[in-house]
Amino acid sequence: MHEGGNGGGEDTSSQALDSDVDQPGFLALERELTVLLRRARASQGEMSRAVHPDLEPSAYGLLVRLDECGKQRATELAAFIGVGKATVSRQLHALEELGLVTREPDPADGRAWLVALTPEGRSRMGRVRDARRARYARGLAAWDPDEVTELARLLHQLNRGMEK
Repeated sequence: MHEGGNGGGEDTSSQALDSDVDQPGFLALERELTVLLRRARASQGEMSRAVHPDLEPSAYGLLVRLDECGKQRATELAAFIGVGKATVSRQLHALEELGLVTREPDPADGRAWLVALTPEGRSRMGRVRDARRARYARGLAAWDPDEVTELARLLHQLNRGMEK
C-alpha cells in the first residue's frame, strides 16, 4: 500500500473541501456575511451621500483608500479596489469634478499622475469616518473592548485569506 507521495492515488483534497462547506459553521458564516455585506452596501451609499450628495457609492472606497494611504497612482487604486483602470479613471474624474481629489505629476515618473484628497475631501472624509466609528461604538457598546479588537483581527484574517 502506498501512503502519501505522488503515487497513482486519487486526489481527495477537493473532495474534503466539498464536504467541509456543508458544515454548520460555514453555513452560518455564509448567512452572517450575506447580512453584513448587504448592510455594508447600504451604509456605503449613506456615507457616500454624506461626503457629497452627488458621490457614487462605488467611488467612496477610493476616497477611503486615499484617506488612509495618501497619494496613489490610479493603477494602484484600481488594483487595490479590484476594478479596471478605465473604471477608476472615470470615478477619479467625477471625484475631481466634485472637488474631492486632485491630480499631480508623479515625481518618480513624469508620465504618471498621483491622486490625492483635496483639503475639502479630507475634511469631508474625516467627518463621515468619525460618524461611522461613533455608530460602531454605539452598536458595540455592550462588547468588551478585547472582543472588538478580536473581531477586527479575525476580519483582517478573513480578508487576507480571501485575497489568495
